Amino acid sequence: MTEHVMKILIIGDGKVGKSSFVQRYVNGKFNSTYKTTVGADFSVKVLQWSDKEKVRLHLWDIAGQERFISMTRAYYKGALGCVVMFDVTSSSSFLRCLHWKQDLDNKAMLPNGDSIPCILLANKCDLSQWVVSTDSINKFSQANGFIAWMVTSVKDNKNIEEAMRRLVEEILSVQSSLDPLQPSSGGRVHPRLDSELNSSTGTRCC
Repeated sequence: MTEHVMKILIIGDGKVGKSSFVQRYVNGKFNSTYKTTVGADFSVKVLQWSDKEKVRLHLWDIAGQERFISMTRAYYKGALGCVVMFDVTSSSSFLRCLHWKQDLDNKAMLPNGDSIPCILLANKCDLSQWVVSTDSINKFSQANGFIAWMVTSVKDNKNIEEAMRRLVEEILSVQSSLDPLQPSSGGRVHPRLDSELNSSTGTRCC
């Protein structure tokens, strides 16, 4: 059994739902009580990717408050992928995604110098008062090197698993291309999941 170990960052402004996202993904639970992350929180999720492969995700939930930004270089070290999250009801959290992506690209990169795979998540899509258009998200995602973007709702458990599978798929593909000893199937995803991902990427859920 091959086991892939991946450090994945969860970044974005405070109160956009990062900690709730990790809690939902790892434990299948939603907690409506807001608790500020101090520095970074660490969680582990193990995926049975195929009959012969496991993926162990080390999820680093990075604090969104400005006073912690200076610490991100240490937290970003060794990361293979990243989730950048914003709140669809907060235009400032969307605008700040550019800062987060630039900070990430400056401090975390692949051995060949490329940016690490990064997915953009438009969270809280269960709320009706959207202030960011899907067109704006799409243009921003394409202009800033994200592998994809998805709408998510941690509360409704919308696209949580799908988003992470899309990111893991991309990481496996990138790692396979960087390491010729890796089996070429390492970056493949089950056909069923492939169809799920295609149908959910870049679509609004509400």
